Amino acid sequence: MAALSEIGCTIIGRSSWWCSPAWPPPGPGESRQPDYLNAVLALHTDLAPDELLLALHGIEAAFGRNRLGRWDARPLDLDLIDYAGRVQMDGEAGRAILPHPRMAGRLFVLLPLQELAPDWRHPRSGLAIADLIAAAEPMQINRLGGVSS
Repeated sequence: MAALSEIGCTIIGRSSWWCSPAWPPPGPGESRQPDYLNAVLALHTDLAPDELLLALHGIEAAFGRNRLGRWDARPLDLDLIDYAGRVQMDGEAGRAILPHPRMAGRLFVLLPLQELAPDWRHPRSGLAIADLIAAAEPMQINRLGGVSS
């Protein structure tokens, strides 16, 4: 979180920490990755979405992430989930797709997001976060200090 201030971001909110199994689950013959620690942050920044995404990738690299495979084990994974309700579909290299294209079915994103922004609605579908959570595939996810499924 300290690295975010170095790129010009101010944290204005943070969810609890949540623990979940690595995603996606390992395939046949693959070893299980360690569990992930998840949180959602609300930020203030003057960076445009594409600049912010590139800066997030720079932070990941500084913490040892190599983007060799899509779902390889990684020490840090920073995603841009939403940017003030903006919808941006151009997926060229380095361009942010907004909202994050796979966040709507992932409880490890939705539950911390709901905690931080209980009235949030998906910018494309208009669905309330509670509806997205109800429709998401169940998974074991633990809020540190409590359990939710």
